[in-house]
Amino acid sequence: MHENYDLDQLLELVEQKKFRQLRELLSEMNEVDVAEFLEELEGEQQAVVFRLLPKNMAAEVFAYMEDSEDQEKLIGALSDRELREVLNELYLDDAVDIIEDMPANVVSRILRNTDASTRSQINQLLNYPKDSAGSLMTTEFVYLHPSSTVEESFARIRKVGLDKETVYTCYVTDNRVLQGVVTVKRLLLSAYETRIQDIMETNVLSVTTHEDKEEVAQLFSKYDLTALPVVDSEARLVGIITVDDAMDVMEEEATEDIEKMAAILPTDKPYFQTGVVETWKHRIPWLLLLMISATFTGTILGFFEEALAANAALTLFIPMLMDTGGNSGGQASVTIIRAMSLGDVEFSDWFRVIWKEFRVSVLCAVTLGVVVFAKVLVVDRKDTTVASVVALTIFFTLIIAKLIGCTLPMLAKRVGFDPAVMASPFITTVVDALSLLVYFAIATRILGL
Repeated sequence: MHENYDLDQLLELVEQKKFRQLRELLSEMNEVDVAEFLEELEGEQQAVVFRLLPKNMAAEVFAYMEDSEDQEKLIGALSDRELREVLNELYLDDAVDIIEDMPANVVSRILRNTDASTRSQINQLLNYPKDSAGSLMTTEFVYLHPSSTVEESFARIRKVGLDKETVYTCYVTDNRVLQGVVTVKRLLLSAYETRIQDIMETNVLSVTTHEDKEEVAQLFSKYDLTALPVVDSEARLVGIITVDDAMDVMEEEATEDIEKMAAILPTDKPYFQTGVVETWKHRIPWLLLLMISATFTGTILGFFEEALAANAALTLFIPMLMDTGGNSGGQASVTIIRAMSLGDVEFSDWFRVIWKEFRVSVLCAVTLGVVVFAKVLVVDRKDTTVASVVALTIFFTLIIAKLIGCTLPMLAKRVGFDPAVMASPFITTVVDALSLLVYFAIATRILGL
């Protein structure tokens, strides 16, 4: 859907080569929408339309293009002069994000068309670990001196602010060491002769360059931040992270967790950019592992083959028992994984989590046990002995499943694995085997099989 612009009209203008009218329409559109429109075009058309954009708009549109292959083709179509103009308008963090997705020959051309200072800063950011705050930050921010007056600070903001990622929050440094922050609102409401050190906020939340970017993103959510300073080991301000970059991290991490919880190896490519073979490679390892682990279920059934032959009615309830146990464990695991990702649950909360899930599982087990007992008697028309076996199995299976579902993700994180791995597919496989063991243990005791 293209709710903010008429796609057919724009495509028609491209086909009819009415570029003057097209330029007027594009200049009035949001940069995000222009980027979306560009990705609808073929390679040559894409380059032609991109050249119609105003210089200051072109860089933002380029940064908003989601398809790295389109960006690569566009870079190839631009002359060195045009590429240089785009790169000069890009914020450093956007330039780094683009470079990370490009092949070596394209990266070489990009760096060749940047000035020495920008090239040095890009290389510095590229040297930080991929999942660190340093790789996420931009070095384009406004810093002020604590002894400067408000009037002097406004003069500095007007001088350097045009090329900065944000000017709303200014950082106060002395010999590059972070001293505090001051907002433009505070500056506007203060007298011109006031010193920055008298109005700055000294209780500053900051992160180090090597802090995990997922934890950084959580700080934005927790404290409703728009920007966050990044310091080195000596408390020197080296960059800032803005809220738009934090939102990108949140989206990436959420996508990665969803893929892991669905037993798929994570990928950083959009769906249609991932080839069939590559998609197969991401899915098959977990499918093989889960298939092999599921053979334990067959082994258990084979071990109790005589018991099933003696009372064939027991076979009817196996799918229900396994599915109920798997669903129950999946509920607990997803809840705990989500709570851990938000920072609501830590490993130190182990006992509290188990105690809560145990009480929840007992309530669920009693409810389902009563319902399934009545169902076996009334609907399936089995005797009370069989109904008791099924109901007791449901009761104990639910308790076991929920306890496994809440503890495995916490154990995984404790030993350094991603908790999302211990989600529904894995939990279901484990619980399926345990539910069968419980079922036949109870059936053997009560029915004397």
